[in-house]
Amino acid sequence: MIQPSHFHTDVLIIGAGIAGLMAANVCLRQRRRVILVDKGRAVGGRLATRRIGPGRADHGAQFFTVREDAFAAWVHRWQRQGLAYTWAHGWSHGSLHPSHADGQPRYAVHEGMNTLAKHLAADLQEAGVAIHTGVQITALRPRDDGWQAQSADGVTFSARGLLLTPPPPQSLALLAAGQTTLAPADQDALARIAYSTCLCGLFWIEGAFDLPEPGALQLPGQTIAWIADNQRKGISPAACLITAQAGPEFSRDHWHREDGEVLALMQASLRGFFDPGTRVRESQLKRWRYSLPLTTHPQRFLAAQGLPPLLFAGDAFDGPRIEGAALSGLAAAAHLGAILSPA
Repeated sequence: MIQPSHFHTDVLIIGAGIAGLMAANVCLRQRRRVILVDKGRAVGGRLATRRIGPGRADHGAQFFTVREDAFAAWVHRWQRQGLAYTWAHGWSHGSLHPSHADGQPRYAVHEGMNTLAKHLAADLQEAGVAIHTGVQITALRPRDDGWQAQSADGVTFSARGLLLTPPPPQSLALLAAGQTTLAPADQDALARIAYSTCLCGLFWIEGAFDLPEPGALQLPGQTIAWIADNQRKGISPAACLITAQAGPEFSRDHWHREDGEVLALMQASLRGFFDPGTRVRESQLKRWRYSLPLTTHPQRFLAAQGLPPLLFAGDAFDGPRIEGAALSGLAAAAHLGAILSPA
């Protein structure tokens, strides 16, 4: 079957993480045609879950919190649907004593965080939204009637409005590749956004692994800044899979090393949690080049000036959290719908 080489839509969303998926819901309610494109093999971005052996582990976002009513309404819906659940009300900071509960629920997702992204994507596709994964956009160019996106495999996407949800350094690179110039104030605002990297090790453990309740530990400033037992978390009943996320300094200093070298160093840092006889059956490394925004934009989104409708959204806008990214996508799509002329 011959695949189309060109797609046209009202709104093109680059990035099918939580910001892009939530934005697409708004476009759908506005009765706009919308296409999502993501370079990953699956939707979700940092809502990422990986299988190792019979188990699974979250290796991106570990949980999410709720601060605002707009996001709370979505989380309550996900709870009613049997997706989200309360994992904890706090973490132990650097000790094996029970976690300190601060009263704020930390939510996780049954069968892993990526399940939430897949659920949102399935609902969108059922409603007629096209989602293209495994598509690498290489350049973005303005047109008289909107935007054109070129992919590495020769497919083009044209749209009346464009929403970019990747980390801003990646979005700026796509615009630069299309020789697209932003207004100086917009360019400067986006160029100021910087990220820390994160090296994330996943370890399939046979034997006991000692963590305080509820199976997670924060270690600020240490080689390993976060450790979680995905079996005790409730998403990996068949195997004990440990998620170990390195701190920003370790991640930066060892980014250039081979996976095996990094995993050996991380495993050595975890040895204090092993009981005698505990062994690592398998380990894998995930590299997050854009992990946590070090500087963020003060508003929920940025609307570019002097160009066809173009908005930037994601976790670098108004807070580096799952909730922040979701609310950014919702707000950006609402604004984009308001400024798009009738079809």
